[in-house]
Amino acid sequence: MTQESRPPFPPFTRETAIQKVRAAEDGWNNRNPQKVALAYTQESQWRNRHLFINGRTEIENFLTQKWAAEHEYRLIKELWAFDGNRIAVRFAYEWHNDNGQWFRSYGNENWEFDAQGLMQKRYASINDLAIAESDRKFFWPQGPRPADHQSLSELGL
Repeated sequence: MTQESRPPFPPFTRETAIQKVRAAEDGWNNRNPQKVALAYTQESQWRNRHLFINGRTEIENFLTQKWAAEHEYRLIKELWAFDGNRIAVRFAYEWHNDNGQWFRSYGNENWEFDAQGLMQKRYASINDLAIAESDRKFFWPQGPRPADHQSLSELGL
């Protein structure tokens, strides 16, 4: 069996932590559950809001359901802190439901990686804020955020 890996690898420097955060953001913005799940270990453990998710199959199922319900999803992640094999991020994403109500979801994640750069633990705390469509700030075409788009800090979020 081939050893899986996902560079950059821990221990992280500021530069490699920022690379890891951006790679995660880009992956989630592509909204491909099968591909995103490959960034996690086979036995990865998550707490996402009130849900406890274990392993790639459950991750893939969760993401499939998430992106079926959260339309026009666009995400920005920002490095908060890092140490060794751990990274903390803050994030915000915008989306709308089936009724057309827009939301901005704010949260924090704590990540832990194995030596091959795969995420083995993810703890996410997330709050949803209903917003008017006119209050949206994330307007790039579906997919990864353009390199010149403002960060959360630059947007005042």
